[in-house]
Amino acid sequence: MTEADQHLRHDMVRLCRSLFDRGFSVGSAGNVSAKLPDGILMTPTNSTLGSLEAGRISKLDAAGNHVSGDKPSKEVFLHQAFYETRPDAGAVVHLHSTWATAVSCLVDTDPDDCIPQLTPYVVMRVGRVKQLPYVKPGDPRTGDMIRDLKGAYSAVLLANHGPVVTGKNLFSAVCAAEELEETAKLIVALQGKRTRLLTDAQVAELRATFGQI
Repeated sequence: MTEADQHLRHDMVRLCRSLFDRGFSVGSAGNVSAKLPDGILMTPTNSTLGSLEAGRISKLDAAGNHVSGDKPSKEVFLHQAFYETRPDAGAVVHLHSTWATAVSCLVDTDPDDCIPQLTPYVVMRVGRVKQLPYVKPGDPRTGDMIRDLKGAYSAVLLANHGPVVTGKNLFSAVCAAEELEETAKLIVALQGKRTRLLTDAQVAELRATFGQI
């Protein structure tokens, strides 16, 4: 095992435990992966993000073959779809977090932009979010739908299921997933109230200053 592999495993244990301890994941829900030069590391199937063991984290090669550790999450295909279509993605975080999942159940959302531009931080860290139609968990069609986006989105919301968020590295992907969850909480809190969104000009300014997600 390389030094980079060991370091990433320990980061994954630490950050996943943080997500679990703060209620972003419950039970065995959610899965996280991160890219290595020779493949990806992924949380194992039926594991709890709060009690991962570094040596048991699944490792897959560049072709997606399981090479070591416990069996990977059944939703490995949606992670692979993001890595294939967004070459700058270094990590993928899929949660069933409460507020983002609540938003994924609302019917009056724009599927091409389902997280409104409420704050500068959701624009800077997450960008536009596409809502994908419901399919059962573990269905490979989710991967196909992500590939069909051709890398245009760094995050998606799976209808009646939850968010999937990418980042350039594991830390940034976790931060983006947290930002999406906090924005979803605002969306639910503001339901039925007159709401001021950032203007297109303000969003363009943020993207020009901080880059396009």
